[in-house]
Order: sequence, then C-alpha cells, then structure tokens
Amino acid sequence: MSEDESQIIAGFSKLNKRDKIKWIAKNFLYANPIEVLNEFAGFWHDNIESQKLLDGFSENTIANFPVPFGIAPNFKINGKVFAVPMVTEESSVVAAASNAAKFWLSRGGFKSTVLSTIKIGQVHLVYKGDKDKFITFFKAIKQDLIKGVATITAKMEARGGGVKDLELIDFSQIEPGYFQVRGYFETVDSMGANFINSCLEEFGILLNEMLAESPIFTPQEKDIEIVMCILSNYTPDCIVRCEVSCGVEELGTFDDGKMSGAEFAEKFRRAVRIAQIDPYRATTHNKGIMNGIDSVVLATGNDFRAVESCAHTYASRDGQYRSLSDCTVENGIFTFGLSMPLAIGTVGGLTSLHPLAKRSLELLGNPNASQLMEVIAAVGLAQNFAALRSLTTVGIQKGHMKMHLTNILAQFQATDAEAEKAKAYFDDKTISVSSVRDYLETLRK
Repeated sequence: MSEDESQIIAGFSKLNKRDKIKWIAKNFLYANPIEVLNEFAGFWHDNIESQKLLDGFSENTIANFPVPFGIAPNFKINGKVFAVPMVTEESSVVAAASNAAKFWLSRGGFKSTVLSTIKIGQVHLVYKGDKDKFITFFKAIKQDLIKGVATITAKMEARGGGVKDLELIDFSQIEPGYFQVRGYFETVDSMGANFINSCLEEFGILLNEMLAESPIFTPQEKDIEIVMCILSNYTPDCIVRCEVSCGVEELGTFDDGKMSGAEFAEKFRRAVRIAQIDPYRATTHNKGIMNGIDSVVLATGNDFRAVESCAHTYASRDGQYRSLSDCTVENGIFTFGLSMPLAIGTVGGLTSLHPLAKRSLELLGNPNASQLMEVIAAVGLAQNFAALRSLTTVGIQKGHMKMHLTNILAQFQATDAEAEKAKAYFDDKTISVSSVRDYLETLRK
C-alpha cells in the first residue's frame, strides 16, 4: 500500500478515541503512537461525564484544546460593577481590558445602550414568470405566510418575540429570476438560529403551496424554485452603543507626565479618525476591538465567528471598511464610543450546556441578551481604548511584550530562577524574542 493510500480511512468516526490517535500518529505524525496517545490524553478531562459532555460538542474528537479563562475586574457599566469573564490565549488582552476598566472606573464608567435587537433570515428563490404579478401576489399573502408559521412561533411570541416583518426583494436585474424573501425576527434571549431557519424553511413550503393554489397565475407561471433558506449573520438592526466620556482635564497626564490630557485627547481622536479613513489601519484597529468582544462571546458560549463576520461587514456598510469606534473632543469633553451589531443569546446552545459558559453568565448576574450585549460592547471599547492609549503614548510594544515575556521564556524552557532574573533584567529594557534568547544564553554560560 502506498503512503497516500494508508492515509485514507473508512469508518474513522467509529474508532474509539485511543485508536483514532494511534492511527493519526502512525500515518501523519510518524511518531511513537504511545507517546502521542499520552500527549493527547494529558488534555482529557479527569471527570468522565465532563469529557463526555465536551465530546458531544463536536465530532471525531481526540482531545481538548484548553484556552485560558481570565477575569477582568472593575468594569463599571451603566452604574453597576462587573468582574467580566474573558476566554483568550493572546497575551495582554485581559490585562489591557482590566487597566482600561480601572481607568474609567473613577470617570463615570461605561454607558451602554441596546438600540435594536432584530435579526434577519432569507428565503432565496428563483421565479421567472411575470415579475410584477409575483410582487403583487407576495404583498397579498405576506400576512398569511406569517400566520402559517404560528405553530413554530407560538412559544417565541409568548416571550415577546416572533416574526416582525417580511419583504420581497427583487434581484432579477442582477441574476435572472432571483428574488429574496427577507424576514425580520425578534428572538429575545436566544441567538435564534434554529428558530429562524425553521420559520424560513416553512415559508419556502408555504410560498410554493400558495402560488400553486393562486387563480391569478397560469400553470406556466406557477413554477418557483427555492434555492435555500438560511438566516443571515449580518444583523445591522441588532445594535448596541457604548460610550465613555469625561472632561479633558479629568484624563490626567500620560507618558510619565510628558503629555497633557488635552494633548492626549487630540492625539487619540486623530488615531481613531485615521482608522475611519484608512482600511489598512481600520483592520488592525477593529481586530483590537474584537480581542475583547470575542473573549466574552467565547466565555458565555456564544458564536464568536458569527459575531466577527457581522462586525466586519458592518464596518464596511458604506462601501469602505472603517473603524467601529468613534471619538470627539468638543467643548472640553472627551467622548469615545463604539456602535456595532451583536447577535448573541443567553439561553439555548452552549450557553445552557457548557458548565463554564453557565458560570460566566452567573458571574455577570445572569443577564438577558440585551444586558449581555451591553457588557460585551463595553469590553470591546475598553480593549480599543487600552490599545490606542498605548499607541499614542509609550507605544504598543512596551506593554505587550512585557506580557509576552512569560511566553518567550517558556518557549526557551527557562527555569523558575532564570525567569525571575529575566523579568528583573527586562523591567526597563526593550523585549524581543532575540533579546530574551541572547540574555538566557549569557545567563546559562
């Protein structure tokens, strides 16, 4: 058997975890299967039931991939103080958020407001009959479509949600026969993906049935193709706004007193403005915001990939990719804010299944979805503030690399004694991988 053939397997999912690892070790890692097994097994959960729960979240699992679970304290949001759970592997993220939270704690804290909570789903279809007649027909049956999903929406409506509206959008000038039924949904405290998708699929069935029964169309005009029914992760009507604000003189001084509050405020404002003008800068700027957003989204068992894709689409909503945050310095007042879509939930999915996700929500006072949106937005704004404060004062590397020093020392397998000496040595020096390596080599000689 050739090497390529040995790397193909039937029934991989039916193997137990140990046999999966042994097969991988033999055919892809070319290593001792027992050593590889012990390495992966070292990350299995000691509690059998906990491991069984984790395995159920995915497929073909062979181990867990731990990511640090940290806490950012002192977040004052809408007058209430939070200790915010953050799941991230990137050095300095939790520290930066904590520092920004502490900075604004004595300056009024963060003020978050949910502006809207509507989510969107789409029925993509092809209709090549009389376009005007079809548009008129849809307007006439729209309410019947909504009533037709009553069995699906009943429980959601009891909680204050449901289908809020439907509209037919004509894309036939771009793609022959292509129309879209766009649905607007309120899913209250759930992210709502399954609810929305169930409604959409039923809309597709009902649309076909109603068209077939309509007397205004000829048999030739009753041909409709449902291409797909799926929610959209772009939710421009599910928006949260967060701000911090204080007098310029209240900002204090920066860079060991070398920079006044007024100088800092103007330099900070210009840094945000640059991210609104230049997509290259905006990408890194928004990535910093998402460092904070994603970490809380992960900690609470929500879908960070959906939140990420939506945020970046929203940043491009006027045709150019721009900063999600904004800043003004007017009449002696410094205001820094963030507006972005956040489609998240506090019930269902991993939020109800993952023990640490449930504990994270408990840490935050068991918020509803809107309250969680307010917390997450505040962390994103704090992360952005911390990054821009460093960039516009002492530079990003000083703080970032100090936090990264521990990782570099681990990379070079520094002993506890070596690490202690290295941290003292680099307290007032520039840190880089090469400088740490050179120092350790000198120390070891």
